[in-house]
Amino acid sequence: MSNLGIAHLSSHHTAVPGFFAALNLGSRVLAANTTMPDCTAFSSLCILEYSQSRLKQERQQLPPCTTIMASTLSTRFGDAQALKACIAASYAGAKLEVQVTENAPASIFGTLTVSLLTPHCVLTEPNAAAFYFFGSSEALRPSLDQSAKVDHWLQWEAGQLRPATYRGAEALAEPLKTLEAALTASAGPFLLGTSIKLVDVCIYCSLLPVREQGGSLPAAVAAYLDKVAEEPHVQAGTKQLLGDPGGKVSLGIFTADAAAHAARLPKLPKKGQRNIMVTSALPYVNNVPHLGNIIGCVLSADCYARYCRSRGYNTIFICGTDEYGTATETKALEEGLSCAEICDKYHAVHSAVYEWFECSFDKFGRTPTRAQTEICQALFMDLWNAGNITEQTMEQLYSEAAGKFLADRFVVGTCPKCGYEDARGDQCDNCGSLMNPTDLINPRCKLTGTVPVIKSTRHLFLDLPKLSDKLQHYIDTTSQLGGWSANCVQVTSAWMRDGLKQRCITRDLKWGIPVPIDGYRDKVFYVWFDAPVGYISITANYTNEWQQWWQNPEDVELVQFMGKDNVPFHTVIFPASLLGSGRHWTLMKNISVTEYLNYEGGKFSKSRGTGVFGNDAVETGIPVEVWRYYLLANRPEAQDTDFKWGDLQARNNNELLKNMGNFINRALVFVVKFFDGKVPAPNARGAEAVAELGQAVSAKVQEYIAAMEKMKLRDGIRLAMAISADGNKFFTETEPFKVVKTDPEHAATLVAAGVLHWAGLLILLKVVTLSEKGHC
Repeated sequence: MSNLGIAHLSSHHTAVPGFFAALNLGSRVLAANTTMPDCTAFSSLCILEYSQSRLKQERQQLPPCTTIMASTLSTRFGDAQALKACIAASYAGAKLEVQVTENAPASIFGTLTVSLLTPHCVLTEPNAAAFYFFGSSEALRPSLDQSAKVDHWLQWEAGQLRPATYRGAEALAEPLKTLEAALTASAGPFLLGTSIKLVDVCIYCSLLPVREQGGSLPAAVAAYLDKVAEEPHVQAGTKQLLGDPGGKVSLGIFTADAAAHAARLPKLPKKGQRNIMVTSALPYVNNVPHLGNIIGCVLSADCYARYCRSRGYNTIFICGTDEYGTATETKALEEGLSCAEICDKYHAVHSAVYEWFECSFDKFGRTPTRAQTEICQALFMDLWNAGNITEQTMEQLYSEAAGKFLADRFVVGTCPKCGYEDARGDQCDNCGSLMNPTDLINPRCKLTGTVPVIKSTRHLFLDLPKLSDKLQHYIDTTSQLGGWSANCVQVTSAWMRDGLKQRCITRDLKWGIPVPIDGYRDKVFYVWFDAPVGYISITANYTNEWQQWWQNPEDVELVQFMGKDNVPFHTVIFPASLLGSGRHWTLMKNISVTEYLNYEGGKFSKSRGTGVFGNDAVETGIPVEVWRYYLLANRPEAQDTDFKWGDLQARNNNELLKNMGNFINRALVFVVKFFDGKVPAPNARGAEAVAELGQAVSAKVQEYIAAMEKMKLRDGIRLAMAISADGNKFFTETEPFKVVKTDPEHAATLVAAGVLHWAGLLILLKVVTLSEKGHC
């Protein structure tokens, strides 16, 4: 048996290939949409379950339901979706016991659903449960020429009509038009003619709550529902579930299901509201993230996204792993895995780390997806057609030992600017300078250790000089409007001041997005051309209506978080690409750039075993709240900062325990000891002291809001802890533990104020550091 909404069948029966294809299709689509399925995924679940139910009947040649063991339907009382199985069972003359429960399983919609327990399988999709009785009902069974139509309309009901009923009148208008047209064209009062079919039952049950709410229905649809309601078996099924053939389904259940369904839908921008799209620089999948990586982008973005939600802004937080490029090929070679295998491995590592840190992504995705390929290639073609791509012959390092041109990260050598002897062919990790592999002094092939030679090859370049004026206007306008951080402005200004050069956007690799034009189909896009497109494609995998976020600059604010080494790609190369495409893209408005978090005075290094990495933090046993607080309080916003174990200990003991912990503990002790565990009601006694506290706190709250709006997260935490210190000071000065002995009413006001102060503090700190799981 299975209670997962998928019917598990015996394996010894003969296969029916067509149905197995449907099952496989349904399984694949369902697996790909487990986080936030759309209507298509729900329809696929319906295909999966009722196809298996049909398989069971056809393969086992079940006798009529009246001769088999009784089935049991567990459901909430008054659930309109449960009526489907009750009515179908009545038509089939089947034995069906209804058990009312409040612990119904969750459907793929996020709503609670039914559970039909049969001797053969467990079904939790309402249409599948009704379909189980389908073959044993002479009345409901369609003719051969109607069978495909029934399948179509059952999928339409599950994938379009039902979700539209949850979304309201506007969403329901189009499905009702479709239904009205089909009824008008029908040769009888029912959808497929003169006799009722299973699809009529399913449509009727899904529209019942709308009907009972008094919703506006087309005349043909209203008459159709009335006709279905008159059917004796419909009335019998209704009586079985509701105790009365004319009983009403529960509008409370329908309203709750609609709310649950809405909570699972992707968020879209709303006119007249502040719509904020927060992104974190996409972490690369060639290693375990260390604390500097985590605070540099992902955790900082999460903190800001939490703040925006707390302010009521319509906010989505998008992130994911960056998986294409030379670094992946290099890591795959090191570990003896394929590129796909190395990406799967480290994507899982990153996902687990960020889940433990409780990062509240709306979508955490990956770059090797169909959406990434399609959007990246479309962006390139827009640039190509607009004349913003050039073709050039360039000198490139070639490894005769390896027999191929070397991509930038397959070359190491001495940096021509700072002399660092282990600089990569694309960037020096020591000074941060960007370069081409041929710029390196004493270059060597990372694959073979041999000295490469220089050969000519053709590549494609983004014509940055041609786009310079548009880009400069964007930078000048947006950096002021968005309040870009000083370090971001400094790096961007240096790039523009030195004059933009044409930038090569293709590489001689296999692991990447293929270039879609003749002469270059054996090349892929440079990872820093395709990687920022990941923000767009991950959003596209979050919602099919991704353009509402990414091609809507009038209504959407794009806010990005990253380390300083990523700045030119986000303020120069990516916006230049979008501007050069000629489309109406949402460009980055606000950006928060961190400096480096070092480790005990040195750099993090996985190879040298130096530093604390994400999995290390998990294994310390130190609560996630402590890690979040320390990293955000020590965030390198304006200059490099150090992680020090002694500092972590001191901040935990002096700030979290002695300050905030002491304040909260005092407030709770006063309530328990002097007021029987109940927060007392305030009164006029002690109001003057409370007013003074309110004035002090109000000013700090306004400063806190101002700091967080400017993405000064470190200041936000400092101000929250200052508010906690005010609470401690208030208790120390007003001494409610003494006042309660002589004036309980006065003490009640002081304690009530302290508790309210504490509750407000927790709201502020929940935004930045407290656990969403409540185990702090």
